[in-house]
Amino acid sequence: MRATMKATSDASELCNVPCFKEALVRRIQRALPDEEDLADAVSLFSALSDRARLKIIMALQHGEELCVCDVAHVLSLSVSTASHHLRKLRDLRILKYRNDGKMAYYSLRDKVVAEMAAGALEKVGV
Repeated sequence: MRATMKATSDASELCNVPCFKEALVRRIQRALPDEEDLADAVSLFSALSDRARLKIIMALQHGEELCVCDVAHVLSLSVSTASHHLRKLRDLRILKYRNDGKMAYYSLRDKVVAEMAAGALEKVGV
C-alpha cells in the first residue's frame, strides 16, 4: 500500500494510510519539544550557519576571552562587522560579555555550542 502525501501543512491533506504503530507515534509526538523550544533551536542553528559566527565560536572554544578588536583581527574583518556577529551571538545567549572601560570582552557562555561546532567540523573532515 502506498501513502499519498501532499506538501502542505493543511491537516486535511495528510497521509491517508492508517497508522500501524499508533502507540509509538503517540509516544514520539509527546516527546517532541514544544514550538517555542523548536524556535529557539532554529535560531541557534541559524546563527551557527554563518561562517564568521562559527569561526567566533571556534576561536572562543578553549575558554579564552577576546575583545571585539581581537575577534576582528582573528577573522580578518572590520571591527563593526565583528561587533555585529558578536552582538547576534550575545543576543542568542551563546556568548557572555563584560565591559572594562571602553573595551568589551566576549567569551562562551557554555561549551556545549563549541562542542557541537567542533563535532560538525570533525564530521566533515576538518
